Amino acid sequence: MSRRPPIPRPPIDPYILALLATVALAALLPASGAAADAAGGISTGAIALLFFLYGARLSTGEALDGLRHWRLHVTVLAATFVVFPLLGLAARGLVPVVLTPALYGGLLFLCLVPSTIQSSIAFTSMARGNVPAAICAGSFSSLAGIVLTPLLAALLLGGPAGGFSAGSLLRIALQLLLPFLAGQLLRRWVAGFLTRHKKVLGYVDRGSILLVVYTAFSEGMTEGVWHQVTPARLAALLGVEAVLLAAMLALTWYGAGRLGFGREDRIAIQFAGSKKSLAAGLPMASVLFGAHASLAVLPLMLFHQMQLMVCAVIAGRRANDPVPVPPPAGPRPAEPARR
Repeated sequence: MSRRPPIPRPPIDPYILALLATVALAALLPASGAAADAAGGISTGAIALLFFLYGARLSTGEALDGLRHWRLHVTVLAATFVVFPLLGLAARGLVPVVLTPALYGGLLFLCLVPSTIQSSIAFTSMARGNVPAAICAGSFSSLAGIVLTPLLAALLLGGPAGGFSAGSLLRIALQLLLPFLAGQLLRRWVAGFLTRHKKVLGYVDRGSILLVVYTAFSEGMTEGVWHQVTPARLAALLGVEAVLLAAMLALTWYGAGRLGFGREDRIAIQFAGSKKSLAAGLPMASVLFGAHASLAVLPLMLFHQMQLMVCAVIAGRRANDPVPVPPPAGPRPAEPARR
């Protein structure tokens, strides 16, 4: 009798630990004065480099090849940029009893961020789902998020609290969209270099994001925004995010079933449609929120770790689901002759 593979233990993302260490460093030794100006300039360049690399790595041809499964991709995009924001708007009723206005702004921003690619693919593969669909769905979401996330943020977080204006949108275009398009245009010349040095450039990606986090949290310490957060508020935020994640996992799984998708497609939709990208969200928040970016990214950082832990358990259980075996192909047995 074959033994079922054990369900994997919920992972603790080492990068989350590095991010928390960076936050602690910013709390103990925040950059100020000339050091803050220098860190801000380097952070701006790091964000532009990140989005250039995103554009250079995204294969437009592969994304276009996946258009044949357009219903699945539309479903994931709707979950990411329609259902998530609607749930975020519904959470406005929790202010100010459960969430402070600043934490709610971060929660709503979390709902506007595109889906992640790497973990969606990994969990879809672990659960024996449609991996090519997960790759294309994550790529489409990232591509759409370059435009949709800033526009939705300007629409839903506008006003004095959000600080969005025509100048803000221009900065977004210059720091995010322009480098991304440059990466796409130069992809044919730089793709080989990026592939050969993938490991080193991965450290560049992560190091750049750590620098962005340090700069944002240093600025937040200088502005005193962390005095707005108490342990009780953090616990309430975790509870709200747990409900949000559970709702999206249920809606993507059962909603995909109602739309007629098969098991493998439902797995891809669930994992791609319920996640949010920390790598894309952190740089965007730095551009969008300025001095308030530290509180804005806190809900995203917590949600990122929560989604990894919960989805690891779900993927392990999905891997143990019985899969119907098709009947063997071959000639049908001859019917007995009738007398």
